[in-house]
Amino acid sequence: MSLLSDPRWGEALSHLPDYLGNHVRVSLAALALGLTVSLPLAILTRNRPAPRSILLALASIVQTVPGLALLALFYPLLLAAASLTLAWFGVSFSAFGFLPAVLALALYSMLPVLRNGITGLNGIDPALIEAAEGVGMTARQSLVMVELPLALPVMMAGIRTAAVWVIGTATLSTPIGQTSLGNYIFAGLQTQNWVFVLFGCFASAALALAVDQLLGLIESGLRRRSRLRTGLGAAGIATLVAVTLVPSMGRSSSGYVVGAKTFAEQYVLSALLRDRLQAAGLPSTARSGLGSSVIFEALKAGDIDLYVDYSGTLWANQLHRTDIKPRAELLAELKTALAKDNVTLLGELGFENAYALVMPKTRAEALGIRTIADLAAHAPKLSIAGDYEFFSRPEWAALQKAYGLSFRAQRQMQPDFMYAAVASGEVDVIAGYTSDGLIAKYDLTALDDPRHAIPPYDAILLLAPKRAGDERLKTALNPLLGKIDIATMREANLRAAGNDAKSSPDAVAKWLWEKVGKR
Repeated sequence: MSLLSDPRWGEALSHLPDYLGNHVRVSLAALALGLTVSLPLAILTRNRPAPRSILLALASIVQTVPGLALLALFYPLLLAAASLTLAWFGVSFSAFGFLPAVLALALYSMLPVLRNGITGLNGIDPALIEAAEGVGMTARQSLVMVELPLALPVMMAGIRTAAVWVIGTATLSTPIGQTSLGNYIFAGLQTQNWVFVLFGCFASAALALAVDQLLGLIESGLRRRSRLRTGLGAAGIATLVAVTLVPSMGRSSSGYVVGAKTFAEQYVLSALLRDRLQAAGLPSTARSGLGSSVIFEALKAGDIDLYVDYSGTLWANQLHRTDIKPRAELLAELKTALAKDNVTLLGELGFENAYALVMPKTRAEALGIRTIADLAAHAPKLSIAGDYEFFSRPEWAALQKAYGLSFRAQRQMQPDFMYAAVASGEVDVIAGYTSDGLIAKYDLTALDDPRHAIPPYDAILLLAPKRAGDERLKTALNPLLGKIDIATMREANLRAAGNDAKSSPDAVAKWLWEKVGKR
């Protein structure tokens, strides 16, 4: 089956109204905010060299910060601000999704608007300004009636650049909870669904190109003083906004919001939870691709209603515990600690997805490596790869302390790419996951941890504070508790690593329910 005839194009198309509408909404709000702030600043500082230099320097510094980092930084800042406003004024707001995305993207839009605004205003022939003063115009009248109209074509060029930057960077807002065209890209990378990746890239590029061309028509109209061109460009922008926003705004936002982190297993489990809710007559939507800390804080704040997490992750990241306890004792303490935040630990799903050091089975046998203790002697000659957060997590520090691990080189990779890299010899060892089906697919082996440096990682189902007493929700989810064993989850994850319509999270979730629903 060719890529063009892949039925997943139809699935991708079905998500377009929601993803595109949200993408346009956040981009439009960010650009409007950026213009509202940048244009007055450009006017105020155009004839003030010192403030102008400082302003442009600060805007330039913002551009050096990677887009994903800038978006992620706003989430904890807004979360702290929301806590303060709640404590001081009894009023809170959501620090999740839309607001941090808008603020970060607005900052990204400022540099071209500021630079072109100042350049356009300072490029006006001084004789024209003197002529305006000569006919009795005030400084304000000169600005509004002479300077801004003359500078507007140059300013529009900056606005065009800002619009393209904002639309492109908005695809990175998915991990902080903002639905966008980036949902295609993040989900596609994690599930190896290249149709989704291509669709997301094409849709984002097409949107940016369309907006740029329409703004270019307005810019051309202003340069040529053509009302027709300016009007057509403005009408085109208005039509594009209406076409993309109206379908998504008309959709009901009621129902349960199921969260998911940024890897394939989470997409499958999220789809499984939504299937069970729909079967019980409870409407639900997904909020996928969220970072580990973002998703838990979103649950506490009620921005999502439920998701699957792992006991070891919460033990280390949320409770900041470094001690390792037996599974039952750890779960009991974790449940008590979560209850203090009014988060409900409904139960375990039945399998564990722990970090594990993984290497090719044949290479491990050749070197006589069965455990991490055996690996320690060979580590100085070997390289290791982990996901984007592993080497900064407490588990890595615990492994180094327990076994004295010191590798020749460390690399960070997209999780699914790690397995192919270790199988092909690009790296010697990876920090994999015990429930991952790719371990069997690539004939790898997970090394034993005899000193128990890695805590238990039972998959657990969490409910938001506002859902603590929701008996209908609990009844719908109870049939999943304790039913998914490690072998079944590995097979589900292996299916999700395929590259056809049967490997989509929804299809795998249906298969998974057929397996566990009979138990």
